[in-house]
This record gives sequence, C-alpha cells and structure tokens, in this order.
Amino acid sequence: MAKPTLRTKLCDILGIEYPVILAGMGGVSRHKLVAAVSEAGGLGIVGAAMMGPDELRDEIRKIRELTDKPFGVDILLPGMAPTPQGSGSRQGDGDIPSNWRDMLPAPQREFAASLRSKFDLPDVTPEFPTPSGRRERPIFGAGFTRSQIDTILEEKVPVFASGLGNPEPYVEEFHAAGVKVIALVGNVKNARRVAEGGTDVVVAQGSEAGGHTGRVGTMALVPQVVDAVAPKPVLAAGGIGDGRGLAAALCLGAVGVWVGTAFLVSEEAAWDDTLKQRILDASEEDTRVTRIYSGKPMRNINNPLIEAWEEGKVGTLPFPFQGAVIQEVTFAAQKAGRKDLGMNPAGQISGMFNEQRPAKDILAEIVEQAAEIIQRLPAGVPAVTT
Repeated sequence: MAKPTLRTKLCDILGIEYPVILAGMGGVSRHKLVAAVSEAGGLGIVGAAMMGPDELRDEIRKIRELTDKPFGVDILLPGMAPTPQGSGSRQGDGDIPSNWRDMLPAPQREFAASLRSKFDLPDVTPEFPTPSGRRERPIFGAGFTRSQIDTILEEKVPVFASGLGNPEPYVEEFHAAGVKVIALVGNVKNARRVAEGGTDVVVAQGSEAGGHTGRVGTMALVPQVVDAVAPKPVLAAGGIGDGRGLAAALCLGAVGVWVGTAFLVSEEAAWDDTLKQRILDASEEDTRVTRIYSGKPMRNINNPLIEAWEEGKVGTLPFPFQGAVIQEVTFAAQKAGRKDLGMNPAGQISGMFNEQRPAKDILAEIVEQAAEIIQRLPAGVPAVTT
C-alpha cells in the first residue's frame, strides 16, 4: 500500500511529514519513543521536565544516534523570573533553598506521613534513589530551568515546547537560534497570552487529556482557541488517539494533533509494563483529575493513594511544593513495590487501547485513517493535502 499524503501548515513549519506530535510526557517520552515517532514522519518530543542538563544532553545525543529527523524537548516553566542568558547559572543556582522541606506546611507533611503508615510503606530518606538509579533532583526553580534551556540551545534542538507556563521570556533567544516554540494551554486566555508572547504553535489541550490538563473539553476548546489566536497555527490535544480524532481536529480548524496516551502504551515508551497494562485494562471512566502529585490538575489512572488524599481533605500545595510533599510517599511506594500507588497519567481515551504496539504502527494507523476520512468528505478540509 502506498504511503498516504497528509500535509498541513504544521508540516512546513516543523519540517515533518505528518501533522502528528508526540506529547512530551515526563518519564515516558524518552529517546527510543521520540526517535521512533520522528522516524515515522511525526515529531517526537522529549518529556524533560525533571531532567537536569547532563541527563537532558545525554537524551538529545541518543536521539540523534537513532534519527536525523526533527525532534523537540518539553519542559515545565514555573512562574518565576528567568535568570539571564549567559549568567553562568546552572542547576541549583537560584533554586529553592536546600532546606525547602522545612518550608512545607505541617498539615500536608503530617498527612503524607500518615499515608506511609496507612499503606504500610517504609521510611525513606530524601536521597532515596528512583528506580532508574538516579538521585532526587533539585526542586524546580529559575536556575534549574535556565540550565535546561541552555542545554537545549547548546545542543541546537530544533523545537522547544512548554508543557506548563508561558515561554515568552525565552522566545527571543530561541528564535535567534532558529528554534521553533510550542506552548500548551487549557483555555482561551492563556492561548492569547502565549500567542502574543511569540509562540509559533499553540496546543489547545482539552480536559480529556492525561497528565496536566485543564477544565474545558477538547471539542469546545479547540475552535475557540483557533479563532482567538488566528492566524497562529493551533494543535488539538486531549482525547485524540486515532485517525478519527486527527480528522476531527482538522475540521475544527487545527493544523495537527498532540498525542499522548496512544503512544504511552507503545512498545518504545519508557514506562513500566505494569503501568502500561493498567491503562490497557482501563475504561473511559477509570481516570481521575487530581492535584496530589504536582499541585496542578493531572488526569491519572485512579488509585488508592489518590482516593486517600482526596478523602483526607487536607488540601494540596501549589506547584512545585505539592510534589515535594508527596514524593516521599511515592518513593516509599516504589521501594515497597507498590506500583499501584504511583503516578500513572492517562487520558479518558484509555478505553480505546488494548495492546502494546510499535510507535510507527500507531502513527501510521492514525494518518491512514485520517486521510481516508478526509477523502470521503464532500469538499475535503481546507489547508489539508491528501
């Protein structure tokens, strides 16, 4: 069968074959998955939120060993003033002080400790290593973010994406280096804000999405964002995992899609098979939006830890402090082998998937199905070549 042709404005902007972008999922979208999506004609994006400069540089170079196609890096941008370019700041400079645990409110710290007891979890030290063997990294801060951005620029990564926050303070230096900038938003207000700040592509993500998400559904959000930021190109995200979703997004005025959960259960995804299986076993009703893991709304496969926190009504702290409170519980759960208590982001589209497959097959099916649907439409979709 001949390869389908499905091009939009996005393909020309990013130098890719198909208007499908891998969501920059932290801990999941690493070099094997990123390279597989880029090689298949989409755009792979590294989920680098928790990566310091050395780990990020290593990931970037591993990607380049696997593909010469464009790719991107996604980080989170806390609402803190950026440190100046060339200031020499590196990981740790300007970050929250080393005694940040002492700054956390007692109610949340004490409730987290009670959860370790409730689930019979072992005590852990702050330095308890994660399953990857790496030590706990510094909490988010201006110096940490600056070190990530410096690495992206030094390594000449073609695309930067902010999964959280406004990239405006960094847009000028990215554009000066020839880097395209993508920003993820969950409402029209923030879409206008990032568009006015110089972002090249806006991702309108509906509440159906896994991971950090907003309150507005994709079908309602996308056309409103398209109208609000026109002629700035918009991607649709949230509840999109096959060609029907891509075709619908194009009909809503988007120029492509940002896809997470469908690739989260791919063979190349750097995610524990047990956690992948929980997604494959889930229905559309088995996810829940919670702030327990980061302080920001996050859609996750529901689990006993989430239920216990929500029932406790102790409240969550702002990002990134909530992550600091809960991480010692999740570290203890890892040590105890309680994978069912860990963060397991996934969208409401989880019920659509029932097997692990190669990422290239997932992308090919999305594109082929979308092309077939568009060809059946009476007048096609404007700005789409099939």
